[in-house]
Amino acid sequence: MTPHVLIIRFSAIGDVAMAVPIVVSAARKYPHVRFTVLSRPFARPLFEDIEPNLFFMGADVKTEYKGIHGLNKLYRRLMAKQFTAVADLHDVLRTKYLRWRFNFSFTDLCRVAHIDKHRSEKRHLCARKNKVKRQLPTSFQNYSDVFAKIGYPVDIDFNSIFSQGGADLTALPKSIFPYSDSKAIKPEGQKWIGIAPFAAHQWKIYPVGSMEEVIRLVIKAHPDCRIFFFGGGKGEMLQFNQWCSKYPQCTNASAQLGSLANELKLMSHLDVMLSMDSGNMHLAAIAGCPVVSVWGATHPFAGFAPWKQSPDDVVQADLPCRPCSAYGNKKCYRGDFACMRIITPEMIVATLNHHLA
Repeated sequence: MTPHVLIIRFSAIGDVAMAVPIVVSAARKYPHVRFTVLSRPFARPLFEDIEPNLFFMGADVKTEYKGIHGLNKLYRRLMAKQFTAVADLHDVLRTKYLRWRFNFSFTDLCRVAHIDKHRSEKRHLCARKNKVKRQLPTSFQNYSDVFAKIGYPVDIDFNSIFSQGGADLTALPKSIFPYSDSKAIKPEGQKWIGIAPFAAHQWKIYPVGSMEEVIRLVIKAHPDCRIFFFGGGKGEMLQFNQWCSKYPQCTNASAQLGSLANELKLMSHLDVMLSMDSGNMHLAAIAGCPVVSVWGATHPFAGFAPWKQSPDDVVQADLPCRPCSAYGNKKCYRGDFACMRIITPEMIVATLNHHLA
């Protein structure tokens, strides 16, 4: 029987994106093994058509596979795949239940392992008192450790989900290229800059007024540039449209591209992406794009820095209270949001300019 590994990671897009370098590297190192990623349907573009032995299963655990009844239905679906190993990269209640089902049914036939999230170390890192401020194992290392536990140690071999030179742009809407005579090419010498100014939690978001000043300064320094906005949500779209009406160099890319697959294709041709600690930071990184990331309540020490990016491209304020949260979901207890307000637009632009010279 052909070895077949099930890889489970639901959660937000950024967490799933961080699994890509490890999963792809495993598929390349073990071409005789089938690897199937189980995640929410939106993650399909991250894993499809990369390696011939890498497959994807979408499962909507909020609707079709909700609750114990839904998980039992999902487990029956998984049983038909005859997995020989299970790598749980999530370790939450629903994945623990699926692990239990596999262990109960196939104790000797199916190796099962799960991620160590180092929760205790994260609590010490984010503590108000007696904070232990040190680099924790990255998500990439934590994911790699799971593969080692099931007998597939990984030598990481990954640069981008696309081949060298980036994705084919011909399938993208022609409205994305108004300055190139509707040709799906990047005009020679023109700088393409992505900006993803929002995040899931407000304590990870650079103030909107200051972000507009960043945009203004970038355009002043590079008047022929193109700026593409990435994000979602009604409020974000309204803000993007306001900036686009004010600055002709700006394009609301997410509104026009229409899919995650198209956004990744465009990201692969950017000169740089400016992002918060968010999913778009990780998406741009696995698309092979240099990423300048801005950090507020959270900190790279928690292990969530983007794949293969330089520490010099991390913009942050050195405050004793940081990080106050591993995920950015806790209110600023100082009340002044100093971690973001100390960062000036000039600091961000200076870091961006390293990629725009």
